[in-house]
Amino acid sequence: MTNAATASGAASPIPYQSFAQLRAACLDLPKGNNAAADAVLARQAQLTKPPGSLGRLEDIVAWLAKWGGNPPRLDQVDVLVFAGNHGVTAHGVSPFPAAVTAQMVATFSAGGAAINQLAETASATLRVIPLDLDTPTADLTREPAMDEASFLAAVAAGYNTVRPEADLICLGEMGIGNTTSAAAISAALFGGNGAQWAGRGTGVDDKGLARKQAAIDAGLARHSAIMDDPLRIAAALGGRELAAIMGATLAARQRHIPVLLDGFVCTAAAAPLAKVRAGALDHVQAGHVSAEAAHRALLNALKLKPLLDLGMRLGEASGAALAVSILRAALACHTGMATFAEAGVANKSH
Repeated sequence: MTNAATASGAASPIPYQSFAQLRAACLDLPKGNNAAADAVLARQAQLTKPPGSLGRLEDIVAWLAKWGGNPPRLDQVDVLVFAGNHGVTAHGVSPFPAAVTAQMVATFSAGGAAINQLAETASATLRVIPLDLDTPTADLTREPAMDEASFLAAVAAGYNTVRPEADLICLGEMGIGNTTSAAAISAALFGGNGAQWAGRGTGVDDKGLARKQAAIDAGLARHSAIMDDPLRIAAALGGRELAAIMGATLAARQRHIPVLLDGFVCTAAAAPLAKVRAGALDHVQAGHVSAEAAHRALLNALKLKPLLDLGMRLGEASGAALAVSILRAALACHTGMATFAEAGVANKSH
């Protein structure tokens, strides 16, 4: 059942007091349970089907076991949607005013958004976390979007929202202007410029797209001195909701909880973790590839293969929540199918 609870993460305790402490945590990550994954694959080999015939469904269950334990479970699925506002919207990078962020948070709380319906369909619990919506981040073309303290507080808000008892976390966002931040982070981490990474987001026209590209390029130039530091990039070019997604992704890894990421913004938010430490996103699957122009390129850079490709570009964790049904189907086949021996069916000859 979905519960569109809305809570503020502003008062959460901060687990990391500096960039250095956060970086150390990103480098010291627990490994997955390979034995649990191997046990799942061993059972798959005995089920009444040709080997590998369920394709990625078989790999998904092994992944769930590796990061969530064996037997894998999906009893408690949490959909976390973080919301934030961005100072870069002053450059006309979105056709919608920043006030829409708070209005959409109210819609989530009232149960009237797409994610409410998708979370209910997935039998997931929806929680919406607005982050200082009355105080947008600074204009990233002029100064860091967040200073160290603000960034770490937003990371903490995401980190502390992850329940240790969750079997799966779906991450998403809402924030007018945040595709600009996501594109800037992507360019800073993987190279390129505004023209390469900027898309139309919520539907900017050609002039708006040009303003968006220019703002990204200005932000990259303004912060050129920190391009070798993924965490400082996330603070300088990101937003509170992106930082919270990073914090939630880190918490899930430390608590052995698998994660489904949503679209372009969500993927860009988690990407700095992978640049700090190889394998940092091994507990993550991409719920879908969105229609936002650069999402596929970003997934390729991170070696994440999306579960769905439906032309969606809504955000709100919509693609991640929809992909939960695939995970549930994969798990149902794994637990419900008979083995050859149980069914009295002859296995392949050797």
